[in-house]
Amino acid sequence: MMITHVKLLFTAIFWGGTFIAGRIVSRDMEPFSAAFFRFLIANVFMVVLLLRKEPRLPRLSFFQVLLTICLGATGIFLYNVFFFEGLKTIEASRASLIIALNPVLISAGAAVFYKDKWGVVKVLGMILSLAGAATVITRGEFSSVWHGGVGQGEFFMLGCVLSWVSFSLLGKKSLTALSPLASICYASIAGNVLLLFPAFSEGLWTSIPAVKVVDWIALFYLGFFGTVLGFVWYYDGIGKIGPARAGLYINLVPVTAVIMGWMFLGERIGVAVAIGALLVVSGICLTQQSGSVEVLLDRVIKR
Repeated sequence: MMITHVKLLFTAIFWGGTFIAGRIVSRDMEPFSAAFFRFLIANVFMVVLLLRKEPRLPRLSFFQVLLTICLGATGIFLYNVFFFEGLKTIEASRASLIIALNPVLISAGAAVFYKDKWGVVKVLGMILSLAGAATVITRGEFSSVWHGGVGQGEFFMLGCVLSWVSFSLLGKKSLTALSPLASICYASIAGNVLLLFPAFSEGLWTSIPAVKVVDWIALFYLGFFGTVLGFVWYYDGIGKIGPARAGLYINLVPVTAVIMGWMFLGERIGVAVAIGALLVVSGICLTQQSGSVEVLLDRVIKR
């Protein structure tokens, strides 16, 4: 059981590191090209893993094909274009804290579309996370939203959030017929195909000679550690200790990203970022553990 927790800890570190690697790649490559190569690398490993775990590639119905294209368009295509475009102008640490809104907004979306129940604690958690993200985005100067103080990078990262929320809500339908690995693999391939055409328009192959060695290392990190290994270990953790306990490790992603941004990119951790990080992580913890907290509060009140 200990090995499962170690894998989940490293998964959080890997995912935190994707913001650092993405920041490095975005300096030298166009967003479509960077995203295309990331998932080209990831898909090679993902198909091999899928063939090892399942005797044959599962066939898709017409509805599943359409759903897979939608998953590829949202979670792979749009998410990664916003990701690389945003990291051109925004620090990795701030980007990670904005994207940390994902689990909270996914919970909100599940309440709207799948009628998941919401309690007082979960609502409080959402408010804290939104307040933390707003603090990070505006650097603590909330009036800057109305005076042009929030740049394109922040809006691209919010695009990442909306793309991933859509991907996650659609994925719930996909998982009713496919294993998590098969669903992610098919979506990744679909997204990779969608990325090919705009990447060509950017000069995909002609730009390769100008790409630095450090960029290829960062792309390999994004493809293998951030995508393949991260997802496989995370879903393995869900199977071993359940989604609630495994999901807690996601809370460490923005924390590791902020620390690594400071260590490897020299990014400053200002007061606004620190306060925003505390609010975001606190909100996520409350949202994910709302059921347990509400049961505890109920017991205390009854006593």
